[in-house]
Amino acid sequence: MPRIQPAALLFDMDGVLLDSRPVVERTWRRWADRHGVPAEPILRVAHGRRTLDTLRAAAPALATREEVAWLDAAELADFDGILPIAGAAALLAVLPPTRWTVVTSAGRELAARRLGVVGLALPDHAVTSEDVVRGKPAPDGYLLGAARLGVSPSDCLVVEDAPAGLQAGRAARALVLALATTHPTEALGDADFIVPDLRSVQVTARSSTLNVVINDPATT
Repeated sequence: MPRIQPAALLFDMDGVLLDSRPVVERTWRRWADRHGVPAEPILRVAHGRRTLDTLRAAAPALATREEVAWLDAAELADFDGILPIAGAAALLAVLPPTRWTVVTSAGRELAARRLGVVGLALPDHAVTSEDVVRGKPAPDGYLLGAARLGVSPSDCLVVEDAPAGLQAGRAARALVLALATTHPTEALGDADFIVPDLRSVQVTARSSTLNVVINDPATT
């Protein structure tokens, strides 16, 4: 049962605090149908990435501002089926507000509204897609999130669910915890720890650190 003492926790949003897979997959399938392209290659890389970065990776000829605007508007009109990730609300409730934030590939408006659906609020220090030049798997978001909390990235625990986000956390030199909520465990090899969901994580706040206990099935 690993025990670590990070200064702060940096959470991805989709797949970590809430499950938006129904919306994400509906939106990309609708978009793929509009253009007569297969959806599956897009869905394999879409989770954890900004919309533009997904297009650049999976359909570069269609990576335009107009297509990004269509996709963003479609997601902002669809919140059906979004659910909380087990353990998320209880964990956030025990964290001091200056010791955690969200680092998401979603835009700020979308992030605030999705979190609202599951009864959570976007924290003041959140990092969204508009805040960085390079999205995940680049480390920029996690570097900025740590800076906004006034801590070193190497003193943070990043909580992620997608390979692109795990790579971003690694590149930021943070410890990385993966939730097996979106991808199978074999796709999460860049993580230091892998758990099913946030019910496997217990946190006690101390004066300068967080005491984090991880019920890692791989170590039990």
